[in-house]
Amino acid sequence: MVKAARIRAETLRFLPGNPWVRAMVSSNINNVLSDMYRVLHNSDAPEGSEWELACSMILGKLGMRPPWPSGPDAAAEWQLAQDVRVLRSAELMVISPSAHAAVMAAAATLEPGDITTLSRDRDVVTPAGLLVLPEPVVCVNRTGSQSDTLAYGWQFTTQHQLLPTAQYAGVRISTFMDRDGPVQPDDWRAAVAQARASGHPLPRLVPDGMYGMRGDRTITTASATFTELLTEKHKELQAALTQASAWRAEPVADIGEWAGGRVEDPDDDFACRYMFAFWRLVAQGVTTTTSTASAPTSSRTTGHPHDPAVRVVRLAQQVPAQRSAETGQEKQVRTYHHRWPVRMHKVRQWYPSAQEHRLIWRGPYIKGPADAPLMLGEKVYVADRR
Repeated sequence: MVKAARIRAETLRFLPGNPWVRAMVSSNINNVLSDMYRVLHNSDAPEGSEWELACSMILGKLGMRPPWPSGPDAAAEWQLAQDVRVLRSAELMVISPSAHAAVMAAAATLEPGDITTLSRDRDVVTPAGLLVLPEPVVCVNRTGSQSDTLAYGWQFTTQHQLLPTAQYAGVRISTFMDRDGPVQPDDWRAAVAQARASGHPLPRLVPDGMYGMRGDRTITTASATFTELLTEKHKELQAALTQASAWRAEPVADIGEWAGGRVEDPDDDFACRYMFAFWRLVAQGVTTTTSTASAPTSSRTTGHPHDPAVRVVRLAQQVPAQRSAETGQEKQVRTYHHRWPVRMHKVRQWYPSAQEHRLIWRGPYIKGPADAPLMLGEKVYVADRR
């Protein structure tokens, strides 16, 4: 059981001003900006505009206002300030294993063009939130590096693109790794030990990536063909970024500890797909959200079970799994001893009253006996490389 309130408190104790975390975040931002700069330098972008364009596409999309910083250290300070802000002020939520499995299944159906239909005012449950997962999700990025994400934070923001008037309503997503999670290579253990010895121990939630999503319903009535084109263009850009970052690539470990398996994230968009699926499933009523005070004892996942400020997100429906089969004159009933998420499919449904298409899912649901253990996947991995 994830003790979300305790994890947040410990993180806020050790994150502000932590030089080790600042160095990690600065290195990440430097890599992201450098990769984008190299791609733009080899494109038809106006000569001399590459750095400004890269900052606009990366930092402006996150909500940073121009003028852009001179280097990654200043950008890291800004990112950490946003991470501390969401940790301190956002509504704290935990998600049950079954609801998490449903969101994972929904995220697997999404393409980049789908998430352009996001309306933050209609879809997002609260302007600022911190969602703690029941267990870390191990993601493998385009260079083969692995991270174990334990929490997602989000805040409403305004995206600033290259022109002063190019401002859009957006949502900034922060991802937090689990310091004590399943990804524990030797260099990570050494960094944790050195940070502790220096008097600046790493927080339980370690800031990792940050992503910007437009939330003004960029696409509403567009055809499926147009969303497919957006997806194609997104993948072309991501392929170019993968090529630009090839010098940092490393082998991917073969073993892991997350029962749901490992998420391959070559397009670096899993965080956006997960959060989009979470918000939409909540908005569609597929999940229910209650305070821990009214939640069943078995579903309370914080160290303060009666804290009304902590919200628990659970799946709204579950279907028992029993099948009957005729064998000669006998009727046999097969009873299952596990629960599992049934994969859903998405549809673009037309709403005449709003004169727009909206992305909805048929499903998901968890099948199996209510008191049986939840089975997320068939493979068990132990990740030993970050």
